[in-house]
Amino acid sequence: MAPAPAVRARIRRAFAAQAEDVFDAWIDPAKVREWFAPGLGEMQQVDADPRVGGTFCFVQRRGDDDVAHTGEYLELERPRLLAFTWQTPPLPDRSRVKIDIVSTGDGCDLTLIHEMEPQWAAKVEQMERGWSTMLDGMATFLEQRADASRNDRP
Repeated sequence: MAPAPAVRARIRRAFAAQAEDVFDAWIDPAKVREWFAPGLGEMQQVDADPRVGGTFCFVQRRGDDDVAHTGEYLELERPRLLAFTWQTPPLPDRSRVKIDIVSTGDGCDLTLIHEMEPQWAAKVEQMERGWSTMLDGMATFLEQRADASRNDRP
């Protein structure tokens, strides 16, 4: 008997930022600290070794608990492709996230696919909402950086 197929959360988002800036926001610890899971808690630790086989660990304080989001980079093709494993409570299994970034005339389009084991099918909508919130935070962060850059010009 064949194993049950994985379930997928899929999110698409347009960004006013360039593909390189969106890609870098995923792998630069200082940038991740600014946009990751906005409103859910203060980032306690952000470590990343962005190379194939490298790992990351993002720890966020949520109430009295520190929640660790960990994974391993599987593919990095700046600025268009990023894939990594993902493990975070409440899902004890390691899942896979793939991010495709396509440049457009005035920014880029991002498609995120989070592939999980079939037993987590009931969590797909929750994961889509969570990733959408994070991408909203990333968009706000990138817009603020672009505004600051424009204001710094003579």
